[in-house]
Amino acid sequence: MTETILDPVAARMALLRRTFLRRGGFGVGSLALASLMQSDATADAQSPVPTPGSSQNVQHHAPRIKRVIWLTMAGGPSHLETFDYKPELAKRDGQLMPESMTKGQQIAQLQGQPLKCFAPQTKFAKFGKSGTEICELFPRIGSVVDDICFIRSMTTDAINHDPAHMFMNTGSQIAGRPSMGAWALYGLGSEATDLPGFVVLTSLGRGGQNQPIAARQWSAGLLPSRFQGVHLRGKGEPVMYLQNPPGIDRAQQQSLIETVNALNGHRDQLVNDPEIATRIAQYEMAFQLQDSIPRLMDANNEDAKTLELYGGKIGDGSFAANCLLARRLAERGVRFIQLYHKDWDHHGDVKNGIQLKAEEIDRPCAALIEDLKARGMWDDTLIVWAGEFGRTPMSQGGNGRDHHNKGFTIWLSGGAVRGGLNYGQTDELGYAAVENVVSVHDLHATMLHLLGIDHARFSVKFQGLDVRLTGVEPCRVLHDILS
Repeated sequence: MTETILDPVAARMALLRRTFLRRGGFGVGSLALASLMQSDATADAQSPVPTPGSSQNVQHHAPRIKRVIWLTMAGGPSHLETFDYKPELAKRDGQLMPESMTKGQQIAQLQGQPLKCFAPQTKFAKFGKSGTEICELFPRIGSVVDDICFIRSMTTDAINHDPAHMFMNTGSQIAGRPSMGAWALYGLGSEATDLPGFVVLTSLGRGGQNQPIAARQWSAGLLPSRFQGVHLRGKGEPVMYLQNPPGIDRAQQQSLIETVNALNGHRDQLVNDPEIATRIAQYEMAFQLQDSIPRLMDANNEDAKTLELYGGKIGDGSFAANCLLARRLAERGVRFIQLYHKDWDHHGDVKNGIQLKAEEIDRPCAALIEDLKARGMWDDTLIVWAGEFGRTPMSQGGNGRDHHNKGFTIWLSGGAVRGGLNYGQTDELGYAAVENVVSVHDLHATMLHLLGIDHARFSVKFQGLDVRLTGVEPCRVLHDILS
């Protein structure tokens, strides 16, 4: 059998013919489409239709915030040992849960086992002028409790870790949809010129099972990949292979980047592929990061008082250090900053586990609020503290709690939300949300609203459908919690 070898000139001419025909078709089609849509565009000129490939600057109304800092407590924190005290659960310790609550309900790992009430394993106390009752292991959070809105009626559709993370991040349990940060960056762009607009930081804690997290949780999904989150390592080199090899200076590197991007630009003119635009942007950003990352990680311009406030040193890989980095990233214009702190999966020994977690997160969470307020940035920042679900009021293994999705607690802070507010509640045993029930899509809609985006009008076409962060089921903006 003889192998066919195409003449390079003939191959290029064929490519040019195909490109001409494809673009010509798009041109004629675009004229027809513009004619068909003219009346709609005139009637709804304030509803821009996002076009894949670049940020859209979608603003449906005046924004209340510029940025989001999402503190993800990976593993599922127990609301019953942290922010939702249930004295009735303590009274019923060891008794069977009411069958009216649990019969036919979704349970992760307690199928076929006696469902016994398990009393809260920590003590609670009231804090602030609002008298908000939270676990006494969180005194620093208690000191800023009047700047926090607790949502004690949060729910989610998923009951196992990976789909629950996907749902909390993307509004879908199925991988492949854009994450919250990707949507925010796609719609609004970033004020940062030398850092990614969506940054992810991770830290490992103590006292729980180390459930894995994956890059698909901060993926751009069906959006161009330039909008995905960029994972900066909290310890060691934040970005691998960022430094120039020996013998290559910055001017030579810049010349190389410009040459490669010029070649990519020529290719993009031929095939009009959004991923080529991503590649060009990535080369340019990598070149910027060679200068910006060392400055980001340089703690010399942080005074001793600030370092003491957080209780962590930049670059030590701790949650405290990452909270300080989050503030530094916010100062530099990064739109969406997401911190993952792991080991909240307490199937056993929830009492000691929560104590260890409190030691790790209490101080830096409060420090982040205090620091942003001191720098005049708290008013236009939204801080979200949340896990992917909560834990059961029933015991597992005698001293732990199973996954639970019918009611748990998250909290928000920032000038756009009402501080000192306890919104919603679970039943007397902490099993299900019964008042002002909040869904993940409600939370996403509220986040977009504060950024100036109407969630119902913010979508992208994919396989003939209008895909949006908040899905197709009814949801609402939580106006009651907004200041």
